[in-house]
Amino acid sequence: MANLFMTNEELGKKDDDHKRTKIPPVRSSQWNAARIPPRKTLKRLAIALTVAIFVYLFIHNIPTDNPIRDHRHPVYRPASAQHPSNAPSIPKLNPNRPWKPPTKPEAAKQKPKPIPEVDPKPVPDVGYNGPITFPNLAVSLQAIYETQGTSPTNKNILFAASSLKSAAKLLPMACQMGTELRSYVHFVLMSRSDIDMEQLQAINGIDQSCQIIFHDARLDKSTESTKTRLSKGVSRAFHHVQTYMHPQAVLVDASGEEEEYFLPAARAQASEEGFPLIELPEGAQKHLAWMTKLDSASLAAWNKVNVEIMVYASTGTSGSLMRLLKSLSAADFTACAIPHLTIELSHDIDAATTQFLQKFQWPPSRAYNPTHVRQLTLRHRIPRKSLTEEESSVRFLESFWPANQHSHVLVLSPNIELSPRFYHYLKYALLEYSYSVPATMQQWDSRLLGISLELPSTHPGDALKPFSPPSASKKATAAQQQSQQKKTPTDNNTPFLWQAPGSNAVLYSGQKWTELHKLVSKSLEFLHQQQQRASTTNPALDFFTQKQISKHYPSWLEHALRLARARGYFTLYPSPQTARNLVTVHNELYRGPEEYRSSETGSGSDSGNRNELGKQKDEISLSPGSLLDSLPAGGNLVPFSDMPLLDWEGRATSLAEVDRGVGEYVDEFRRAVGCGKLEKGKSQMGEDGEGEEDEKNILANVVRKGGVEDLFCNW
Repeated sequence: MANLFMTNEELGKKDDDHKRTKIPPVRSSQWNAARIPPRKTLKRLAIALTVAIFVYLFIHNIPTDNPIRDHRHPVYRPASAQHPSNAPSIPKLNPNRPWKPPTKPEAAKQKPKPIPEVDPKPVPDVGYNGPITFPNLAVSLQAIYETQGTSPTNKNILFAASSLKSAAKLLPMACQMGTELRSYVHFVLMSRSDIDMEQLQAINGIDQSCQIIFHDARLDKSTESTKTRLSKGVSRAFHHVQTYMHPQAVLVDASGEEEEYFLPAARAQASEEGFPLIELPEGAQKHLAWMTKLDSASLAAWNKVNVEIMVYASTGTSGSLMRLLKSLSAADFTACAIPHLTIELSHDIDAATTQFLQKFQWPPSRAYNPTHVRQLTLRHRIPRKSLTEEESSVRFLESFWPANQHSHVLVLSPNIELSPRFYHYLKYALLEYSYSVPATMQQWDSRLLGISLELPSTHPGDALKPFSPPSASKKATAAQQQSQQKKTPTDNNTPFLWQAPGSNAVLYSGQKWTELHKLVSKSLEFLHQQQQRASTTNPALDFFTQKQISKHYPSWLEHALRLARARGYFTLYPSPQTARNLVTVHNELYRGPEEYRSSETGSGSDSGNRNELGKQKDEISLSPGSLLDSLPAGGNLVPFSDMPLLDWEGRATSLAEVDRGVGEYVDEFRRAVGCGKLEKGKSQMGEDGEGEEDEKNILANVVRKGGVEDLFCNW
């Protein structure tokens, strides 16, 4: 520092008495030596600039719209989180979609392109999240008062969609259902799209002839709304629809085209409100076209119906059993959940059957089964000896017990091979003939013992006597010609009702199955009591041991025939054309029931001609045609009132004659067990507490309550 003040000594001193002297401006040589070098200045400026840029980028990229996190609990990213808008779209996998080869195969030496990394951070649900309002919904809901929407039971059916792609799949089905004029068909749109409703109808070819009532349940500012608001809007819209419409069933698209917020909200609201939600799978317009012909009452029972499959495999039927199970695995069960399968096995199981059952999967691997629940039960018999008639009947009937009135059982014989479409017809006929408004109002559902998939070729009473299906009535033929227009139906292409039950491929009503249990239980108890009596001639034993069913059929079918004759029950059999689309019976590996195989010499000509049975039956090849084309009335099921009626012997009859035959058989049954004739005035009390005095009303009351006590003198 001394060099800076060499020119003036006094400047180096500190003296307040002297006046300060200005430093001369010319000190260039000395001041240049004291300056900071320019190189260091540039370096410091660069460092400062770098720090400033880093701070700016850090502050600019801080997320400001994330919700406040509760650090007391871990937070997991939901699986349904969206990807950023700039991320590449990942296609949704669809196992039902057929694979297509690439149009331009890549070169063998071409290196695969690296898969771009997707930002795992969820996109915040931004947008409008204000109060939920429906600007256009109230007008349409208030205008449907004529449909009796405020009543819990009505004829309203609702199709609902949020995606325009799903709407394009549902609208043709809604149009077809509307033209049937069996229900009031509604369509509600809950989309974020602002498309005009008239434009939506025009794009999908919907006009006034479709008979569809449209409802606009889109939110205000739907295009700007958050997904949370749209989800809440779906729930509130279904609530308003349930209040003003009370739909008997709500049909939605579950093929993967819907918005991600729609189906979860619809399922939750269906569980809370209690309306049936029918989720239509991929290809429903083609495979489930028959459901558009059902009325509202039948569709309301869509999710209630439960079917279990039971197969009775006797000794020596391994080849037939494997063929049946293969056809069962190839069947189409898109109409509902996969049924539970029970297989009754004999004591002797060959190695081929054992190996096949070890690899057999049920439900099939191709079926949708997210819980991986195994719906298969194998029952193996312990006794080595052949079963008697009583043991065989009891063992078979004990294999199933209905959980409720909507539980039914499908009995299959190993000689059967099923069509892939058999279950569609089964559910179609079950819903129409057991739950529809005409069936319940005319009480035909109370007379339906079962629905057969097979058209019998012989009489159950005489397996060597050929059976010819009856001809259609003039009324049914005229209705068929009118519905099919260009097609000319044949007289014998009609379903019919027969008092004789079947055992090859028949769906039995769960309620009638419980009655069969009661009848067999009381019959066996009565027989055991009579057998203990030392009587040479016993009319009761003669009545119960006399067989009306051939020994070519299982022994439990005799009890089913007694129930049908005592209650006036019928089994529905398909028309010949429909039967070709359902099942075929193979006779080359035919084996008679196990309980009758040991009585070759004592059963007379009935068992002696067992081989002749397979020769007389002609196998029906399965037809590749569609289900609706095979039905005689243009896809519509024939009403009960238009079907021919056959008594248990196969003769054409009327309902009045059947009722008279029921009364005569009940009297015969009661005399055999030691009871008197069913007298008037001593009947069971009706549900209203008043005694029924008319004998026909007595029988009707007993049928309605599902009891068999009147047959055994116990009320």
